[in-house]
Amino acid sequence: MNGNLKIKALPAEFYDRFLSDRAKKLQPSPIRGLYPLEKKPGVISLLAGKPEPSTFPFTSLTFTAKDPLKENSESTITISQDQLSPGLQYSDTAGIPDLLKWITTLQEIAHGRKHGMHASGEGEEGWRLSIGSGSQDLISKSATTLINPGDSVLVESPVYAGIIPIFKHMDCKQIEVPTDAHGIRASSLKEILENWPEGEKKPKLLYTVPYGCNPTGMTASLERRKEVLKLARQYNFIILEDDPYYYLYYGKSARPTSYFALEVTEPCGEEAGEPYCEVGRVLRFDSLSKILSAGLRIGFATGPEAILRKVDMLTANANLQVSSLTQLIAFRLLDSWGYDKFFAHTKNVSAFYAQKRDIFERELKKWLGGGVPEEGESDEGRLADWVSPEAGMFFWFKLLVDTPNNSSSQDSDEQDSRTLIETHAYANGVLALPGTVFLPNGSKTPYVRASFSLLTEDQVVEAMKRLRKTVLEVRSEQANR
Repeated sequence: MNGNLKIKALPAEFYDRFLSDRAKKLQPSPIRGLYPLEKKPGVISLLAGKPEPSTFPFTSLTFTAKDPLKENSESTITISQDQLSPGLQYSDTAGIPDLLKWITTLQEIAHGRKHGMHASGEGEEGWRLSIGSGSQDLISKSATTLINPGDSVLVESPVYAGIIPIFKHMDCKQIEVPTDAHGIRASSLKEILENWPEGEKKPKLLYTVPYGCNPTGMTASLERRKEVLKLARQYNFIILEDDPYYYLYYGKSARPTSYFALEVTEPCGEEAGEPYCEVGRVLRFDSLSKILSAGLRIGFATGPEAILRKVDMLTANANLQVSSLTQLIAFRLLDSWGYDKFFAHTKNVSAFYAQKRDIFERELKKWLGGGVPEEGESDEGRLADWVSPEAGMFFWFKLLVDTPNNSSSQDSDEQDSRTLIETHAYANGVLALPGTVFLPNGSKTPYVRASFSLLTEDQVVEAMKRLRKTVLEVRSEQANR
């Protein structure tokens, strides 16, 4: 944090204009809203309809886990009956207290944010946590909290395919902001905002996956992030920072600072001669799915209290809370590790995916990058273009079905990889996701997304051979038309 700058958290009333009509009507659960009162010493609660724990058949839980600092070493973690009891009972909507506390400290360490008062006595930064059934659960509820039908939402493009139906369900307009290998094109975003139609409601939100973007694999550069945050402050919108691949970064350069962290380092107000750091424009989503277990279904949102309070109300209405038991298991593992072992574990995970990336790219270059891949093959030139990912588990590449000497009548940027994948590629025994599913407008594209997370080295080799065969078949068909 820049100690020379004051931190100014946006006040709760600032978010009134961002809340949807539905969110404004939400009321706290009549039962869960009173849960905090039970915790006062001496109070005899007749409040909640909680089952008596002694009737539950579970008495303890034991599991083994890898030691991140010792290869091929495991430790046994036992949850005794007393420790297990909270995991078998209803708990707070936002999450069980122990896990919330552990992750809050994690966010302080990882992103340099302060929860509570600063040592200098300056005010709080105004953020807190909510735990959800995976980060997508929290993203969906945040969309409900912030979007009215007809609103415009800025989305990076290509964009995570899972967000498109969420926004469509909200009946909002998805305004695509182009991206490249360095992230969102800030110049394009600025142009969109500067030329916004007069009289039309301006966008309140920008959605982005800044590390190892799904599908492109790109990681936004620090400079781009600074430019986007500056535009958020200038044009008054909130950044939805969806970051499931934050801990899967394996680029050669240092990991760029998150948007959540940038809020306390990037000043504003210089024009008035009193620079300060304005915080509260970033709603961040993290997930344990990629680093602990996808089946745990635990994600967490970090951001303004005024927004997450409404998200919690939606959770209370829909599913009361995330499973206490899975939260307890996650906490007991994390607590047994401590933060040093947690970061060691995530470093091991990112190194694993870096190795997977290298194998995939090696074979991609061999079979689709031009040259003679093996004896008996001919040099057909490049069959694909791509940018090497620096995080995550995806490659985004353009299949070059045209040759310089055999251009089809159709512009290569308008060719449809869906047809190629669903016909020729599938017939040849290989599948990838056609790029069109990552474009909110559903336009055609020659790009495809390939996941390398589960493939063995032999499977990667065979997949590249089959893709090569597919592209050459399509080229041959076009030449014979």
